[in-house]
Amino acid sequence: MAPLRGRVVVVTGASGGVGRAVVRELGAQGAKVALIARGTTGLGAAAVDVGVEGGTGQVYEADVAEYEQVRAAAERIEKEMGPISVWINTAFSSVFAKFTDITPEEYERTTAVTYLGYVWGTKVALDLMRPRNAGAIVQTGSALSQRGIPLQSAYCGAKHAIKGFTESVRTELLADRSNVRVTLVQLPAVNTPQFDWVLSKLRRHPQPVPPIYQPEVAARAIVYAAAHPERKEYWVGTSTVATLLAQRVAPALVDRYLARTGTQSQVTDDKQPTGVANLWEPADESTDYGAHGSFDDRSHARSPQVWLSQHRGPVLLGLAGGAAAAAVAAVRRLRRA
Repeated sequence: MAPLRGRVVVVTGASGGVGRAVVRELGAQGAKVALIARGTTGLGAAAVDVGVEGGTGQVYEADVAEYEQVRAAAERIEKEMGPISVWINTAFSSVFAKFTDITPEEYERTTAVTYLGYVWGTKVALDLMRPRNAGAIVQTGSALSQRGIPLQSAYCGAKHAIKGFTESVRTELLADRSNVRVTLVQLPAVNTPQFDWVLSKLRRHPQPVPPIYQPEVAARAIVYAAAHPERKEYWVGTSTVATLLAQRVAPALVDRYLARTGTQSQVTDDKQPTGVANLWEPADESTDYGAHGSFDDRSHARSPQVWLSQHRGPVLLGLAGGAAAAAVAAVRRLRRA
């Protein structure tokens, strides 16, 4: 089944990483994909990927930190491709560094891209969807939206803000009895070019905190959420589940654990920083980085937890049925005894 076939879906940050994997997955479903990002080469290659997978892709260059650029791109999309059914926010940038080593300008730019980029995308999408009383917005979140870690204060702060902002918007839509849906997909550590092109002030090459998942795992979950946006939130990966639950149960203990291990777990022992930075300018203006980062040999291509989460109704029903059958069998054994 391809519930998004023929529908217009916007993806920000479409040229690389999770966004790049998302547009491929949408192409495989036969969607009409509008790709928003800054990097010309990456965007062009992503549009080709959509076509190869069986969909239709069109490129719209825009900096998501600039509201007017996002609005202009959306107006072009509706004129050239048709009414937008789904808007997926994935674009971000950041700085790998201790908070005290980040300049005010770098912090402001990270917040503008990673947080306000979602705000502007959501505002533009709602302005178009609410009059039609139909549509879905998918926010790409992170386990770090509820649990901050060392060296990523700018990113964690933006992801926390996205969660709070999204919850506020969702309650307003519910109060209005709107049929427009907003959902949040909380991701684990993912093997994307993020660790090759985000501004780093570390002495060693940054890495995702293990366990690491391939971007296709995230993409399948995000596209599923786009087709099933009724749920408030989706969690992807056992590490995300463990992190979010630990934060709820023992946040002070998690603080101390991350103080001891959080820095070392985010740097490699055998690689130097690339020197590339996409905070101010796109890294894929002339180079296509694709969806994957440099940790393929350590990344998981599947997550059983995602399937269980998406099918929790049938799973719980099956478990209940199994328990009932076991109880009946036990009663029969007791009667025979």
